[in-house]
Amino acid sequence: MSLDSEDSPSPSFDRDWFFPSPSFIHQSPPKPPKSHRRFSTTPKHSPDSILSKSQSFRPSSSIPPPATSKYGILRRRVEFPRQLVKPSKQEQHDSFLDRKPVVPSEKKQSSEKVSSGPSVHRVRFRWNLTITAAIVITALASSVHKNFTLHKQVIDLQNQILKLNVALRACNSLSNVDASDSVMQEIDDNNYGGDNGLKNLALIVSLTLLSIPVLAFKYIDFVSTSRSSGNIWDAVLLNKQLAYRVDVFLSVRPYAKPLALLVATLLVICLGGLAMFGVTNDSLADCLWLSWTFVADSGNHANSEGIGPRLVSVSISFGGMLIFAMMLGLVSDAISEKFDSLRKGRSKVVEQNHTLILGWSDKLGSLLNQLAIANESLGGGIVVVLAERDKEEMEMDIAKMEFDFKGTFVICRSGSPLILADLKKVSVSKARAIIVLAEDGNADQSDARALRTVLSLIGVKEGLRGHIVVELSDLDNEVLLKLVGGDLVETVVAHDVIGRLMIQCARQPGLAQIWEDILGFENCEFYIKRWPQLHGMQFEDILISFPDAIPCGIKVASFGGKIILNPEDSYVLQEGDEVLVIAEDDDSYAPAALPTVWRGSLPKDSIVPKPAERILFCGWRRDMEDMIMVLDAFLAQGSELWMFNDVPEKEREKKLIDGGLDLSRLENIQLVNREGNTVIRRHLESLPLQSFDSILILADESVEDSAMQADSRSLATLLLIRDIQSKRLPMSNQVHGGSFSQDTWIGEMQQASDKSVIISEILDPRTKNLLSMSKISDYVLSNELVSMALAMVAEDQQINDVLKELFAEEGNELQIRQADLYLFEGEELSFYEVLLRARQRREIVIGYRVSDAERAVINPPAKSERRRWSLKDVFVVIAEKEWE
Repeated sequence: MSLDSEDSPSPSFDRDWFFPSPSFIHQSPPKPPKSHRRFSTTPKHSPDSILSKSQSFRPSSSIPPPATSKYGILRRRVEFPRQLVKPSKQEQHDSFLDRKPVVPSEKKQSSEKVSSGPSVHRVRFRWNLTITAAIVITALASSVHKNFTLHKQVIDLQNQILKLNVALRACNSLSNVDASDSVMQEIDDNNYGGDNGLKNLALIVSLTLLSIPVLAFKYIDFVSTSRSSGNIWDAVLLNKQLAYRVDVFLSVRPYAKPLALLVATLLVICLGGLAMFGVTNDSLADCLWLSWTFVADSGNHANSEGIGPRLVSVSISFGGMLIFAMMLGLVSDAISEKFDSLRKGRSKVVEQNHTLILGWSDKLGSLLNQLAIANESLGGGIVVVLAERDKEEMEMDIAKMEFDFKGTFVICRSGSPLILADLKKVSVSKARAIIVLAEDGNADQSDARALRTVLSLIGVKEGLRGHIVVELSDLDNEVLLKLVGGDLVETVVAHDVIGRLMIQCARQPGLAQIWEDILGFENCEFYIKRWPQLHGMQFEDILISFPDAIPCGIKVASFGGKIILNPEDSYVLQEGDEVLVIAEDDDSYAPAALPTVWRGSLPKDSIVPKPAERILFCGWRRDMEDMIMVLDAFLAQGSELWMFNDVPEKEREKKLIDGGLDLSRLENIQLVNREGNTVIRRHLESLPLQSFDSILILADESVEDSAMQADSRSLATLLLIRDIQSKRLPMSNQVHGGSFSQDTWIGEMQQASDKSVIISEILDPRTKNLLSMSKISDYVLSNELVSMALAMVAEDQQINDVLKELFAEEGNELQIRQADLYLFEGEELSFYEVLLRARQRREIVIGYRVSDAERAVINPPAKSERRRWSLKDVFVVIAEKEWE
């Protein structure tokens, strides 16, 4: 087939391209035409030639064929076939650096080489490092072997010299015995041959043990690297597994760090002793002791002589410094951890018969004060506080409290009362009383948390020695808590109790101060004790049997220990019964002989019922429906209750109904709703403030979480009301003979206080100083009264039954009576005689307040002494609740 034929198929053309004819091979190549010199001057690997290679393989049909087939073949042979030859490494490297385009096959090969370049370099580097390490180890081993060989040769020569000396001495006709003795002595002094093998073995063992960790780490690193290079990503690398196991061992085991330090110390001493035994003439025991001295004191190696002993001693000293650093770090960490544990309150409280308080609230300060006063007669006590706060913060807040602890120590611990481990940390099973404080905030959430706390306390395996006193926020949750705790739990429903107490104080001015004296431990309080010498006596005679106390009730043993407050005079004290009294302390009273008391008659036969009243509530409380029901039971028919707050009137009825109030069943009072802000004067001026008999300023539900904000709001409302009342009073009534001038604003407000009674609910004890100095309002210190009640119930579980009856809707209560109910003007009577006259009305007189005094006297002294009374005086009595 002719190569010059234009219609020849392309496969023939390509085949001739790769396989030229034999005639062409043997033919001498002619000189290429000048027209093709431009191809020869172009670089073989120029971008144009490379990119146009595909076109050179397949010439287009539009290009005219060459003039002769010979020249065309020559052109293909000279120019193009050389491009199929594999380029040299230098050319590939240049092409890679210049980023020049290459043929697809060459490009693939180049990319493979480039991609495998770092791996190849890494492998080569490791092989070089391995070879270098092998050469160094071989050289070191060779030198050590040569050293041992020379040392052995020296010993052999010394042995030969010794033998020659022995023979020489024998030839000199020495005594055989003397010769043998001197020879043995010399052998003992100079012979190394016996221990030579052992010393070499000791040195080899020490070096081998030192190299094992290095080789192990190298092997682990090699295995981990080979796994990672093999793309085994699912399996955890060996070095990571080992690091994880070590980390778990050191973090989980408490003895791990000291054990590691001990093992490291023993290894350094043993390896150092073996190495020292190999390079010195001392015994193994001496070398081990010398190694220990190097570890304990790094300066001991300064006396070493010789290259070998010095190298070994320096190495041991260096290991000793590392061990000392590790030991110092462990000791420092242990001390820091211990101090941190003490600072954060993690240590266990080892106490017995202590009072445990769970939680933190604004009532804690008053509660601690009452407990300190109660423990004063015992020389102090221990109070433990467990709360979810930082221990240092709790201690700082307690240190800022402005009262004397009177020998009582307060211990704080951080923790949750819901966790049994934290409860055991404060020795909950050995506490004589446990007080659970309510949290500030939502009442339902606070009571739910109190319920969970009681469940945690009941679940203590060791059991509880003392009783549990729980502060609740809602009366409806008391049944559920008693169901869970049973007789072990006593509840104090703070919010509802304060609401009822405010109503009592509003209807009887001065009653708030009396409650403060009775509930707290500063003055007189309730005590229950058994007196066998009083068995068989009637209650009427028991009333005048205590010169330093006032009997108030009987704990009847036949009724299961039920306390009967204000019993009948004819009740006879039985065996096992106990007497409830009001006294200064539990050891300050005792029965005495019956005094001679004159009995008289009452000036009045009955109490004149009060007329209908008009009362104003400023603010909104959660227990508003309960206060309304109490007022409806106490007030006369036709009374009015005005409710002034910022709650919309449509929502008020819904809240009252949801709380259980049936508006259609109210008999004595009529509700009047007014909407407004209690701290805005314009809103208050829309009310007939001068016409109200009593005004109750409540701690509003929206701000009761903050004691300071609630008290500030109450004070602002009080001042505005008193100012508006003083401006509306007639000028003739503005004459006041008190300590303040009538021109001062306090004097004007004191005149308004004579017209109506205002009871302010105060949360912060520091606020009461402002009200007590101004005398423009009575107040109920709600948080402090609740704290007093909690402290009393914590000291004696039985007192809770007494307080519940005094605060309940039915039964007995504290009342203030006028003196004209019991005596005549100017009549001289002793307190015992007034007490017996009050028994004709089934009342117990527990104190009095004279007309010119600011405070009442509870449980007065010298009860048998006569004194002149005034009709302006008042008496404090325990009597049945009035139903007018």
